[in-house]
Amino acid sequence: MARGRIILAALFALAFSACASRPHGTLIPTHQLAPGASIVDLLVVTTREPDPLEPGVMFSGERGRGVHFADIVVSIPPDASRVVGDVQWPQTPTPDPATQFTTFRADVLSKEAALAAFNARIRKTPKRQVLLFVHGYNTRFEEAVYRFAQIVHDSRADVTPVLFTWPSRGRLLQYGYDHESASYSRDALESVLQALQRDRDVGEISILAHSMGNWVTLEALRQMAIRNGQIGSKIENVMLAAPDVDFDVFRRQIAEIGIRPSVFTLFASRDDDALAASRRFWGNTRLGAVNPNAPPYREVLDRDRVRAIDLTNVASSDPLGHSTFASSPEVVRSIGMRLAQGQPLKEGQAGVGDQLGLATAGAVSAVGGVAGAAVAAPFAIVDPATRENLSEHLSAAGQSLDPQY
Repeated sequence: MARGRIILAALFALAFSACASRPHGTLIPTHQLAPGASIVDLLVVTTREPDPLEPGVMFSGERGRGVHFADIVVSIPPDASRVVGDVQWPQTPTPDPATQFTTFRADVLSKEAALAAFNARIRKTPKRQVLLFVHGYNTRFEEAVYRFAQIVHDSRADVTPVLFTWPSRGRLLQYGYDHESASYSRDALESVLQALQRDRDVGEISILAHSMGNWVTLEALRQMAIRNGQIGSKIENVMLAAPDVDFDVFRRQIAEIGIRPSVFTLFASRDDDALAASRRFWGNTRLGAVNPNAPPYREVLDRDRVRAIDLTNVASSDPLGHSTFASSPEVVRSIGMRLAQGQPLKEGQAGVGDQLGLATAGAVSAVGGVAGAAVAAPFAIVDPATRENLSEHLSAAGQSLDPQY
């Protein structure tokens, strides 16, 4: 009885970060753009069951047979009408593109059409770089689409975005179903990664996985490494954001995947209430909630060459601290900056801003003294180490940090 109450409490905590009024049926194309709005064109690969009957849904939370494809263009309101890091969810059947996210176009594609569309886009992308996103637990199809569109837009990463979405029912008490659905989808995700690796038009592959999406991602990479002897050589970044993965299981997975320096980056936070609930559910430490600078975690991460970014105490709009990587303006922008520069995220104990490569002499000079300071300064509010380092670099350049920081 007591265990049942604990599990129920954990499930409620895990789902608490969802909006009180969740979006539903938002993928009805409007074919309308507001002045100053931006668009993000996503190619979608999914193991979900198609839902052609309910308008604006496209794919349900049930497990589909085979793999399906879609091309979805999301309209994002002008920056002056929104907060970076947030998704302005549609509130009516006819949302206003000037103030809310809307679906400009949404098409289901055949495999052949999806491949043709992908190759046409990747050839026009600098460094021919793909960013593949894998969402987490309790996520409806349209939520995965809009969240990834927000990440792509707010990060300013010039990449070809590909969303891999697995069958999450997006319901409070379906945690077990979602976990098994993630496992159900690992072969499909591996096939996508193998196809990207073989594609001559692809130059680099970056993967961003969130929460339970890290489970299917690590399993797919493990299978790829066992099958090929290593993960694909084009995989340059694997970003593990708040991974809801057992730490001991991760150690086994990474051992099979093999060690490649600078490939894996862990975003962890001890403020993540969702992962605290997950630990109570599973009974063991979750990878995304470890202290990466404390034993025994530091030794394991060092040995396996996993770069760790500690997001503890970094503010975001997520009250559970589970989506800081996407909802903190500073973090999501710095991810995009590092992808654009083709450099790995930094590791160490110098502070969050410095780890993300924002408060270093190189970053300040690359972006420009004043502009670099504008990007890095928000970290100084919550991170004394960042403030000190940034002040030193600006002082050397004959500039100073604004007193408000």
